[in-house]
Amino acid sequence: MRENFDNSGKLKRAISYIPALIPAFISTLSWKIFARGDVSVMTAIKMRRSIRHYKDKPVEREKLKKILEAGRLAPSAGNMQEWKFIVVSDKNTREKLAMAAHSRFVVEAPLVIVACATITDCVLESGQLAYPMDVAIAVDHMTLKAVEEGLGTCWVGDFDERKVKEALNIPDDVRVVTLLTLGYPKYVPGPRKRKKLEEIVAYEKWS
Repeated sequence: MRENFDNSGKLKRAISYIPALIPAFISTLSWKIFARGDVSVMTAIKMRRSIRHYKDKPVEREKLKKILEAGRLAPSAGNMQEWKFIVVSDKNTREKLAMAAHSRFVVEAPLVIVACATITDCVLESGQLAYPMDVAIAVDHMTLKAVEEGLGTCWVGDFDERKVKEALNIPDDVRVVTLLTLGYPKYVPGPRKRKKLEEIVAYEKWS
């Protein structure tokens, strides 16, 4: 009787997961259909997800070069191009990065792109530092190009910068802005809820 009760509980739990799995199944299927060659920018934006589970499959060098090229072509304040991208494939080094970020999926991804800023003292007239925006734009270019190549990425912004620098011999005057995992997704999660356009847009003045 006890065994039947336990099995019934397991079945109920399994059934309860189905609504959450359906969007992920649809997203994964859509990814496989559309992320094969040229896709529109808007399609890439809609398909992009934060991927935290990767297949044990290497990223082709040609695809990596295309993704890095997308970052290279990004705009920057005064065309400073104050970025440097360190591509990490060595598993031991990825282990160190995972420890610095407290994220095990960093090891699972076959590649990690460590996005750095080499000029960190440029302040715009608005009072904002230029490098966080410039590097973020370049990395976002790469995330969208990755979708077109059938690859997944995840921004990792929560990490111990000192430990990342130690692992990669990064100079003290350089800032590590983000880590970007890159690889073939095991599965693609469903879309996250977004605010409606009218909630985030105003015209002519604040409202």
